[in-house]
Amino acid sequence: VSAPVFGRPDAAAAAKLFIVTAGPSEAIELCRPLFDALGQKTFVVGPDAPAANVVKLAGNFLIASVLESLGEALALIRKSGIDPARFLDFLTSSLFTAPVYKTYGAIIVQEKYHPPGFKAILGLKDVRLALAAAEAAAVPMPLASLVRDHLLTAIARGQGDLDWSVVARVSAENAGLKTDADY
Repeated sequence: VSAPVFGRPDAAAAAKLFIVTAGPSEAIELCRPLFDALGQKTFVVGPDAPAANVVKLAGNFLIASVLESLGEALALIRKSGIDPARFLDFLTSSLFTAPVYKTYGAIIVQEKYHPPGFKAILGLKDVRLALAAAEAAAVPMPLASLVRDHLLTAIARGQGDLDWSVVARVSAENAGLKTDADY
């Protein structure tokens, strides 16, 4: 059985994780009490245990892509003289109401990358694993390559132990914006 989880540390502490599991159904049922204790919902994705790991990699790639796109959009907003907090309020109240936008959007706007919920070095590891899985499946993922490169840039600047949303700072700095750098 494979059972990776989705959720930041506060979700784990509150037993609000989302669990993605795969493996023989009898084995999954034996684990179900543990899953129920740790999370708010368990998703069974099939009988092949590695499938859950692919779902985890794909999910983390999507989160990393959100961080990259938020960084780019907020750089445009800031360069255009628009209040990023007002833009984020609009964004998360209308078009993108998912928690990932609200949580990470606030971190990026406030530049509060410490303490990390998930370190940039771990985000880089996951993006690299997603790229390896994509290569094995002959799936081009050019956005993942861009995110990998921006995470590498953040790490090269000494930001590897900050929250992985620090990848947004790379877009801001590439646009010539000053940041409240923690390095």
